[in-house]
Amino acid sequence: MTSFPSDSAAPHPQMSMRDHIARTLRLAFPVMLARAGILIMIAVDTAMVGHYAADDLAHYGLGLAPQVVMIMTGVGLLLGTMVLTAQADGAGNAQACGGIWRLGLVKGAIYGVIIIFVCQAGGRFYAVLGQSADLAVGGGEVMAMLGWGIPALFMHAATNFFLEGIHRPVPGMVVMLGANLINLLLNWIFIFGHFGGPELGAEGAALATTIVRWLMFLVLAIYVLCMKDHARFGLRGPIAEKAILAIRLLRIGAPLAVIHGIEASAFATLTVLAGFLGTIPLGGFQVAMNLVAIVFMCALGFSTAASVRVGNAVGRRDPSGAQRAGWTATGLGVLVMAVFGAVFLLFANELAAIYTDDPLVRRVAAPTIVVASLVLIVDGAQGVLIGALRGAADTMVPAFAYLLSLWGLLVPLAYHMAVDQGGGAPALMVALSIALTVLAALLIARFTQIMKHLPAPA
Repeated sequence: MTSFPSDSAAPHPQMSMRDHIARTLRLAFPVMLARAGILIMIAVDTAMVGHYAADDLAHYGLGLAPQVVMIMTGVGLLLGTMVLTAQADGAGNAQACGGIWRLGLVKGAIYGVIIIFVCQAGGRFYAVLGQSADLAVGGGEVMAMLGWGIPALFMHAATNFFLEGIHRPVPGMVVMLGANLINLLLNWIFIFGHFGGPELGAEGAALATTIVRWLMFLVLAIYVLCMKDHARFGLRGPIAEKAILAIRLLRIGAPLAVIHGIEASAFATLTVLAGFLGTIPLGGFQVAMNLVAIVFMCALGFSTAASVRVGNAVGRRDPSGAQRAGWTATGLGVLVMAVFGAVFLLFANELAAIYTDDPLVRRVAAPTIVVASLVLIVDGAQGVLIGALRGAADTMVPAFAYLLSLWGLLVPLAYHMAVDQGGGAPALMVALSIALTVLAALLIARFTQIMKHLPAPA
């Protein structure tokens, strides 16, 4: 598999802006494809379920929403794997990277098992929230089925973060591309009942995704263990200072888990609010949010590049390099998101038609997608900036920024505009654009401040 030159190997003198852009793109592009693959899998599930039945589309969207909160929280806890790996690699201590990965696997497995049990109570959870009996049962079945794949998802994430931290994002990209092809085939079997499989609708899509998640982890873990330079990264030997390393992972990961939990729970609340509006508005909003989430994977590619390159610079104590790495990734991320925003604006009806044949759902989805074009730029900016701050191990202050912007502003504003004022699904997206603009401004201010004094490695 291809690996890219690490910033740890870069000479200490200033790199040119061209070098910064090239290094950022080389790392970001495979990560974009890998991250996009996660959401493409969900998008394929959503589209195939949408073409199966409108009710099943609502069940899938509702079943996925609260689980996204738990997944993002767990992924946040594991992001310390990438930060510490990048810093260790930047400091020339590659031997420590393998221990970081293995501790990440243990934590991922523990978090995943906990979430399995939580997901089995999905139906009761939706009933308590006031959803209709049909939505509560259908959403609960999807949530329970998806839960069985969460441990694999977390261990795959920890493995991916390790590889990205050492500038080897291509294996994760290749595995994700293959996983999407397998998921498409399994959806065909389990959603529609082809090739003698059971016809399960939305629950079938969840079953396919669960199977694929376990395959993804196993393949990527085997690749890591069989790397020719496994000894260099300490993949098979004892873990030095295991307790201290676990504490460092938790110290970085806990605030990141809070950030991801705040973000995902606020977005999931928007889905719940859409559910209060009815099955058709919920389906239309789910289509628009799924498109936003897919495009946001581009921003996550640049976010990962910012994390790794800023982390490398922190490891080698290069303040100018850290600043340029962060701002370069942010500028590139915003540019790419603006291009996709134009696509949303011009082709809203066509994008909605990809997901559903139901004219009522499409009538809600299209204007919501138009408003979503405004969301992409500010969403991209905040997504890349939090990655840059993560690379510098600055997580506490950003957590407060997320809490203020998303729960202090987004949720009450969305309820007022969409439910109280009757603005419907498009109003939910307008509220999201306002809140993310505030968040992006706060993170710009924080990154500017933190880069004035380069932090020591975490």
